Amino acid sequence: MKRWIKWGAWFLAAGLLLVVAAAVLGTQLGERKRMRHVDVSVQAVAVPDDPASLERGRYLFLSRGCTDCHGANGGGREFINDPNGLRVAGPNITPSGVVAGYQVVDWVRTIRQGVKPDGRPVFIMPSEEFNRLTDADVGALIAYLKSLPPLPGGAAVVELPLPVKILYGVGVIPDAAGTIDHSLPPQQPIPAGVTAAYGAYVANMCMGCHGAGLSGGRIPGSPPSWPAAANLTPGDGSVMGRYPDAAHFIAMLRSGKRPDGSAIAVMPFESLGQLDDTDAQAVYGYLKTLPARPHGQR
Repeated sequence: MKRWIKWGAWFLAAGLLLVVAAAVLGTQLGERKRMRHVDVSVQAVAVPDDPASLERGRYLFLSRGCTDCHGANGGGREFINDPNGLRVAGPNITPSGVVAGYQVVDWVRTIRQGVKPDGRPVFIMPSEEFNRLTDADVGALIAYLKSLPPLPGGAAVVELPLPVKILYGVGVIPDAAGTIDHSLPPQQPIPAGVTAAYGAYVANMCMGCHGAGLSGGRIPGSPPSWPAAANLTPGDGSVMGRYPDAAHFIAMLRSGKRPDGSAIAVMPFESLGQLDDTDAQAVYGYLKTLPARPHGQR
């Protein structure tokens, strides 16, 4: 009996040692990954200053998710504070913030490629959603951001619990710079209208949570309390059956509630509620054309 107890203690100690070693290795890999240099070729875009372009930039800022992380005034905000140790705050991106020294190419590199001016990857920011923005829309967005009143506020805050650090380090949780195809040329302009093609362009904003295939599943790196993202395709577990027409879908975007009145958690309704009728109807029309995918394939 004593021999079995002794062997059990040794196995337990060895197991604990392996767990500690894996945690240390995963943390080191995560830090190395965050500090890696991502070499991307970036071309500047024209930054307009006419009223129509500034208004377009304002609309994109308000409706494409920027406010959810950076606040409606661009001064930054905390948007995740989970009791399990995950805390994230977006930085101040007004002219007095972390972007104070940005050249146009720095804006383009960060927005489209998920890479900071120094070549390190941007953490958390879903640049994969913005990668396909046209040159005109990127230019309009930059123009609006540069026009914001300077505000106090600092850099991003990213506090990760140990499991997230490990999963990031071993590649289970990706960053945008690691998922974007940096060789793709800029998206060509698509005329605004209630068409599937334009809806696909607007729906790029959904990929960060619902995945490139929009079939949903657990959002990588999200707090344990967050539900899995819904399946927006007509496959198993689809939620689109709740919205028989565009009117019901748009009502959900504006209210944050399902047709039965129940509230939807996590979705960025602060931004989604700002989508105009054309964009919202186009997204609905596009989602109805998607091929069926099982829930969770992202």
